[in-house]
Amino acid sequence: MTLLFLRSRTSAGPAAHGPVGPAAAPVNVLVLTVAGAVTVANIYFPQPLLAALARSLGVSDRTAGLVATAAQLGYALGILLLVPLADTARLRRLTGTLLALTSVALLVAAAAPNVLTLLIATLALSTTTVLPQILTPVAAALAGPGLRGRVVGVIGLGLTLGSTLSRTVSGAVSDATGSWRAPYLVAAAATAGLLCVLPRALPERLGAPGGRRVPYGRMLAGLPGLLGAHRALRVSALVGACVFAAYSVFWAALVFHLAAPPLGYGPGAAGLFGLLTVPAALASAYAGPLTDRFGAGPVGRWALACVGLGLVLAALVPASPPALVVGAGLVVLGTSACQIANQARVLGLGRDVAARVNTVFMLATFGGGAFGSFTAAWLYGAYGWPETLLGAAGFTALGALAASRRRDPVPA
Repeated sequence: MTLLFLRSRTSAGPAAHGPVGPAAAPVNVLVLTVAGAVTVANIYFPQPLLAALARSLGVSDRTAGLVATAAQLGYALGILLLVPLADTARLRRLTGTLLALTSVALLVAAAAPNVLTLLIATLALSTTTVLPQILTPVAAALAGPGLRGRVVGVIGLGLTLGSTLSRTVSGAVSDATGSWRAPYLVAAAATAGLLCVLPRALPERLGAPGGRRVPYGRMLAGLPGLLGAHRALRVSALVGACVFAAYSVFWAALVFHLAAPPLGYGPGAAGLFGLLTVPAALASAYAGPLTDRFGAGPVGRWALACVGLGLVLAALVPASPPALVVGAGLVVLGTSACQIANQARVLGLGRDVAARVNTVFMLATFGGGAFGSFTAAWLYGAYGWPETLLGAAGFTALGALAASRRRDPVPA
């Protein structure tokens, strides 16, 4: 219903065009969701491949873990430099350019002769694959207050499925071909395929056609001011950074834990964990309607409790695959639900700055993710699985402390 409503609302006639102008095309949330899933997968599909590429390129597990860190850093950099453009840029041209650049960088990564080239290519492709953080503000702004949480939940579900299932697909492709390079080629083909559909599904611009164009440099310089002006943005950014740091610690270390004795699993089994957590990803979509009804604060605190429970379970029975699957599912459910709740909160601060407040929020979130990936590589290499999960739990506790200091009014 949400998808049909938003599509009909933006194609019903002149009165529906409103802030996107008379030349805007209908916005199909389903297309945006699929596009977000495909592009966000480029950040996460290398994770099950880390042990295999470490052997292939002759580097240590810790060095291979820098690929995951580079992906998070590049994504954060792209959010900072590129996502603010969505407030004023021509969306169709912007998305087409980003898709083309990402496809080329994926091909370079597939052919990388050494880990340095792979790291540079990963940094480049993750910088340009920021479309999910452009598409979400577009859909949320068009949805309006009554459906904002639901729409963010639907697109958030796509992002969760994309990040989760990408591990399964890349692991399966790697096992079937015997090469860690093949998943990069598959990702390049999928990303390039979006060039045929995504630009046509977007409005020409997000802002009003007669609105004042803010210079690019001024937009970037004004981002700290947004953070200072909105307490909701500050709280959401801190909580998002903490929960995504915990998420990244868990998943970046899990592939090494599964490959080590006594489990001894390969990339395919590591990717299978993504498939087995799909029910949790699907359940996280309900965070959107719950946020519309109860507010972001209660939903976020419940989500953080899920993450903490998943980490505890994975630590208590580290050699039990079923327990690890359940723990991973709880981490996915909690992280995605927390993301949806906090993002819906900040996107309600005003459509004229929707892309920029999303930039601040997601920059903090993926900055936390990058720090989490780096922490995972260091903790696991130096100490092992239990201590790594303890570090993830520390991030979760910090997020819970920040969330407890924010009290949102319950929506009417």
